[in-house]
Amino acid sequence: MEAVQAEPKLRHVETDVLIPKMMREKAKELCNEKVQAFNVCCKESGFLMVLKCREQNAALKECLTVYYRDPVFYEKCKQEYIKEKLEFQRTGIATKNRTQKLPASM
Repeated sequence: MEAVQAEPKLRHVETDVLIPKMMREKAKELCNEKVQAFNVCCKESGFLMVLKCREQNAALKECLTVYYRDPVFYEKCKQEYIKEKLEFQRTGIATKNRTQKLPASM
């Protein structure tokens, strides 16, 4: 019979900084259409972007806020963070470095 592994204790910086950062990155991907619309507006408007891009900015904020306030989305990001943390502890290789190709001579 396999023992159920307890969820690791997360530090304050992980729950209040690192997991929310992951949420922001994922939310931006999920709201990509709104991000692109806002970016295009800003590029076209220059210094007047504050005035001209209110609609796009409001739509982007609304989209992102839906994800930021979603407890299921938070939990999903938290579990992904824990998985990455445990994998790093096991291998010593950060997730972003793990996808690098090995030299052909190996």
